Amino acid sequence: MIFNIENSINQQIYVPESYGVQLELKREDAIHEFVSGNKYRKLKYNLQEAKKQGSKTLLTFGGAFSNHIAAVAAAGALLDFKTIGVIRGEELQPHSNATLQFASQHGMKFMFVSREMYREKVEKHVIDQLKKEFGDFYLVPEGGTNGLAVKGCEEIITETDRDFHYLCCAVGTGGTISGIINSSGPNQKVIGFPALKGNFLQKDINNFVSKTNWELNTDYHFGGYAKINAELVTFINEFKKVNHIPLDPVYTGKMLYGIFDLINKGYFEKGSKILAIHTGGLQGVEGMNAKLKIKNLPIIE
Repeated sequence: MIFNIENSINQQIYVPESYGVQLELKREDAIHEFVSGNKYRKLKYNLQEAKKQGSKTLLTFGGAFSNHIAAVAAAGALLDFKTIGVIRGEELQPHSNATLQFASQHGMKFMFVSREMYREKVEKHVIDQLKKEFGDFYLVPEGGTNGLAVKGCEEIITETDRDFHYLCCAVGTGGTISGIINSSGPNQKVIGFPALKGNFLQKDINNFVSKTNWELNTDYHFGGYAKINAELVTFINEFKKVNHIPLDPVYTGKMLYGIFDLINKGYFEKGSKILAIHTGGLQGVEGMNAKLKIKNLPIIE
């Protein structure tokens, strides 16, 4: 891979001394301008495998505001792959929002499908139809999560992170937290903050891990995937003002809101060292702000 760095830095986050805990943020968002955070980690070994197989085309799935879609398009442009995005929502167009515009500008071709067909995207008859339409391709799963993605995400946690008591990350499809769990030490606890409503991810994560030192906290999804309110926007803007770090509203913003709420409630013991993972996703802020303006809500600064 030809991106800037592989070992991201940890940055101290302000927490009042009275709480007695230390919080640092691993800046995975700084890995690359467009293929950042966990998207880089998930794509790293998948793209190596695609090259090994001689594939010239990447095909993947996503929603209209998907960080994964944007990252695959950018990575394809950088590494000379053709890219195809199968997008949920047949009413959409390449110019429907900033994410799809970005992917289109980086060469991605789209197939917009109904939500019914999208739910069947991994079925053989759908894959066969896509191959008939586009020819041979290397299939990257929705969100990028598979065994190779988990292998990449295992590299997020390094030896310098062993003295943290808690490792925290946002959860979408479960690949990132699976890698973090696999790399965690015996005295570390991993906490995942799902961005989606529901508790269905437990089984998916268990497919990739054998350790039991982890849990999912489902209290901070704000109503479901890509749903936010003025309270979360205010938190994201205040966090940036204090720490000079931008957050995305779908994943990392919700996770850090949850961490600070747990700190305030005394969940973490005095003396705890907490490492949170910034998984990127900042490309989605423009599209989210467009939705917030329509609802007359404050925007992310």
